Amino acid sequence: MEYVYAALVLHSAGKEITEENIKAVLEAAGVEVNEARVKALVSALEDVNINEAIEKASFAPVAAAAPVAAAPAEATEEKKEEEEEEEEEEKKEEEAIEGLGALFG
Repeated sequence: MEYVYAALVLHSAGKEITEENIKAVLEAAGVEVNEARVKALVSALEDVNINEAIEKASFAPVAAAAPVAAAPAEATEEKKEEEEEEEEEEKKEEEAIEGLGALFG
């Protein structure tokens, strides 16, 4: 968990998330650094929009419940299809976020 926090601290400070920067944050916190975990974290975060991931993680439970609560009883086929697509996309995003969490246990 401390590895992810180190990345979030760097992101919040506007610093680049690199192996060297992650190591520096962890060492400053007195954490024994595992090189493999640092490399895995930096690699996993290369194509991740951290602001978007934080926003989605913060609202994931609410967003998942919203389509069910807001769906009218007589929804058209088109609306149902759109909702299904949105739910599939949300599931994929949640799985990706969970996958990142599993890397850093």
